[in-house]
Amino acid sequence: MSTPWSSRREVSPETSRLLIERAHEELVAGNAGDQRLLDVRPMVRDSWRRSLESLVGAEALPPLDVRAEEIEAYRRAHPLADVMEMVRALLLPGDPAESGVVVAVGDAAGRLLWVEGDRHIRALTGEMGFVAGANWSEAAVGTSAPGTSLALDRSVQIHGAEHYNRLVQPWSCTAAPVHDPETRRLLGVIDVTGGTEAAAPQAQLLVDATARAIEGELLVARLRQRSVDMPARKSSRRPPAVRATLRVLGRDRAMLEVSSGGTATEGTETVFELGARHAELLLMLAVHRQGLSAERLSELVYGEGDAGSTLRAEMVRMRKVLERSAPALVPQSRPYRLGLELETDAHQVVSLLDRGAHRVALAAYRGEVLPHSTAPGVEEFRDSVQSALREALMSEASIDVLLAFADTESGSGDIDLLQLCLTMLPPRSPRRAGLVTRIERLASN
Repeated sequence: MSTPWSSRREVSPETSRLLIERAHEELVAGNAGDQRLLDVRPMVRDSWRRSLESLVGAEALPPLDVRAEEIEAYRRAHPLADVMEMVRALLLPGDPAESGVVVAVGDAAGRLLWVEGDRHIRALTGEMGFVAGANWSEAAVGTSAPGTSLALDRSVQIHGAEHYNRLVQPWSCTAAPVHDPETRRLLGVIDVTGGTEAAAPQAQLLVDATARAIEGELLVARLRQRSVDMPARKSSRRPPAVRATLRVLGRDRAMLEVSSGGTATEGTETVFELGARHAELLLMLAVHRQGLSAERLSELVYGEGDAGSTLRAEMVRMRKVLERSAPALVPQSRPYRLGLELETDAHQVVSLLDRGAHRVALAAYRGEVLPHSTAPGVEEFRDSVQSALREALMSEASIDVLLAFADTESGSGDIDLLQLCLTMLPPRSPRRAGLVTRIERLASN
């Protein structure tokens, strides 16, 4: 009898898993003609080769295509928003937090919009970037049920080691595409992720049935809407949305990115570097979105003392810079505030931590906020971001993420972090000796 892992018959699941892992190692190493690849299901083998051709990293984290502040608006506008209660009722009955699986719903491009289900599994899968806003298309993360289902336009099951990305190999998943019931245009994908049971034959039947039920519900709702006489609506052309991001992690001269367009992946973009003082002023206005009086902004940037005239002069200079390159960000006064919401890469890291994406958050943390700035407000914000990262990782992250944090500049001198890593490592881990040496060196200083 064949296993769901391999095309070979009379092979145990464990042996089949090892065969798949060895075949994967050969392919990633460049041995595409190795005979071990014949042990892999043809569907998976073809997906691996597409992943390799797309230069997908075997341990790469998925890109975050939709920012945290954009998620809600994107969800509301998506055709699958109105059927989410049906998805929950069919795939997450009872208490979703104790369901034993995670259910994700993504768009036609593979970007996850809803990720719900078992609390513990969500925390673990979040570390590999399985979070709302992340791109799980085959071109982004390689072979996975959501991405491969969209690539093949049919339901797919991927068992553990069949995933192209090694970070995903502890999990199994089943996914099915959802189409427009009339045009058959691809609308999105539904995925169930968990242990081996998430890729059982019954799981595929359930996910397929859910996709068909959703398409039926969409058709009924559409026909119901057509039966109601609606007054003609005048079309209005809205100006393109403007998005702005201030990058302050690990850099003293902040980078401002301003883009205009209807989606997160379209439109024009302007990128330019700010001087140190303008970076501090703009960061404080981004952090204090409700606005700041001239006195308070002066305290946050210049410290105590009468620096009102200095602040006013600097604000005039900054306005002139922004009027040329980013007019939507020109600050208003009384109080000083931004008319456009300005996101920062530091806020994005905190948002990732809140979503449980610890590994992705650590990868996005490029260093301290404006590390050489002595502005009191910047120092306070810098400490709060660093503390949020440290506390979230030490309380919830896996040992692999903690070890990666310990190798960063922020974590290398943290004796409590190193001791926590030591307690979490297996007794025979080769990394224990190095940790002990580092702890002893720090303790002796």
